[in-house]
Amino acid sequence: MNLNSDAPTQEAGRPDPLSSQPPAALATSSAYVPYVPLAFDMPLKEIIPLHLGDPFHWLLLGWRDVMGTKGMSLFYGICFWIMAWVLGAVFRSKPEYVMSIASGCLLVGPFLAMGLYQMSRQREQGLLPHLGSSLICWKPHLRSMGLLVLVLIVLELLWGRASLVVFAVFFNTGMPSTMGVIQAVFSPENWEFLAVYAVVGGVFAALVFGVSVISIPMILDRDTDAISAAITSLQVVFDNTLVMLLWGFLIAGLIFIALLPWGLGLLFIGPWLGHATWHAYRGSVRWLD
Repeated sequence: MNLNSDAPTQEAGRPDPLSSQPPAALATSSAYVPYVPLAFDMPLKEIIPLHLGDPFHWLLLGWRDVMGTKGMSLFYGICFWIMAWVLGAVFRSKPEYVMSIASGCLLVGPFLAMGLYQMSRQREQGLLPHLGSSLICWKPHLRSMGLLVLVLIVLELLWGRASLVVFAVFFNTGMPSTMGVIQAVFSPENWEFLAVYAVVGGVFAALVFGVSVISIPMILDRDTDAISAAITSLQVVFDNTLVMLLWGFLIAGLIFIALLPWGLGLLFIGPWLGHATWHAYRGSVRWLD
């Protein structure tokens, strides 16, 4: 027995499994294969091209829902009126707390609006609307609603901060009083301030409108996440900019009219716009699944 001889690396008659593979196979087996995530399974949707007459059609359908749910719609109108009355009272007496109250309204308002969407949805499905179910319809969508409301509150706080900066630039003597704010806003002498204030407010108003115009009805209807709903809402605005601008002006004009006689118009216009918003969503997005 030769102890100095090298030990055989492979037994006779047994082929080397590595040597039996072609070089290309060896290179393929040792190459890095990246991880490819599965495709996101989201229902396909189609943004419907809109016409200038569509917003008026949404208002007509919303009014029919108001007439079909008079007592329940009036309940929501009372809720909107109370929120507006509290906000106005705080503005007149303690304007430094207006932003806090406005944030509270933004926290409660979307959940109330979802109740109106639920009633319109039930009528569309041929079901009998029920006040109790409309008040708790947000529960299955709490996480999505919470995230969307958080985004709206952040935008509102940024809006308020930007407004304070505009006031600080044009009124170097300090923040004006409540009457000073009203006089500044409605005084033609402060046209530079009015122009800058309108531009800043318009930018944030457009952001809030674009993110929320159909996102909450979509969350209710499809149980989607807040990000997807906000993106779809922005797509509707970008694809139908002129029509959605008209819709935004109609909403702003009706709310202005509702606030004139002590805000009592909100008792009817608030629910009307809520029901119409559901039909704006249904008329803007078509699901292909």
